[in-house]
Amino acid sequence: MADASPAPTRPAQHDDEGIVIGEAVTLELRPASALIRGAGTIIDVLLSVVLLLGVLFIASGAGLTLDGAAFRAIAIGGVVVIIVVVPTAIETATRGRSLGKLALGLRVVRDDGGSIGFRHAFTRALTGVLEIYLTFGGLAVLVGFLNPSSKRLGDLLAGTHGQVERVPRVASNPFDVPVELTSWAGIADVARLPDPLARRVAAYFEHVAQLSPSSRHRMAASLAAEVAPFVSPVPDAAPERFLAGVVALRRARDARALELERLRLAALEPELTQTPVGFPQR
Repeated sequence: MADASPAPTRPAQHDDEGIVIGEAVTLELRPASALIRGAGTIIDVLLSVVLLLGVLFIASGAGLTLDGAAFRAIAIGGVVVIIVVVPTAIETATRGRSLGKLALGLRVVRDDGGSIGFRHAFTRALTGVLEIYLTFGGLAVLVGFLNPSSKRLGDLLAGTHGQVERVPRVASNPFDVPVELTSWAGIADVARLPDPLARRVAAYFEHVAQLSPSSRHRMAASLAAEVAPFVSPVPDAAPERFLAGVVALRRARDARALELERLRLAALEPELTQTPVGFPQR
């Protein structure tokens, strides 16, 4: 009898373009650097210290009516709650956020990009006692700078990493097909560019004004050579003008395809939302 158990899931792996999960899907994430994660941790630690001082102040005020053993028990219990229980509860409830991470636009996620749970948050908080509080952050800094993904020891044990969620808004600067390529645009067949190549072309036009003339021409020629296999026929134009024509033409055709899809869905909406014939009204 054949084994009906599901195939084992491959662990998530990192490549140059993002995180590849077990289903061979690349997630385009922005891992947080060790410096920005350290800044978020400092905010959280300062908040914990303030809460701890408040607990000790309240315990010392009540110490007039408590013996030494009871005072020590309250102090130790307050320390455990503040540096383990509270961070675990907050990260579990907010799916990887805290005050420091919220201030800097960070979130802790699993290595496959999903939201963390109680086990991940508890492992990170428990390990943080050693690498953040007992070593004054030295162990966390050392491991974070040595790890390619800026993971601290708690992340390595929990299978998590820090992710930047606050992405700056990119200014839109659309342009049309160059005038000398208008006739070519009417007959050109421009296939969809691979995502890494499309991002490099977009980055080129985003920073083209900051490049020197020699670097600008060299990069345009290199990108045009990579784009040419996806275009037929290839026009006789300067590399930068050729890239501009490809980008403008591809954008216009993608926009037209999206508009046609929207119209088709709008035409189907009555059929998708109305009650079937003969279906009882309830």
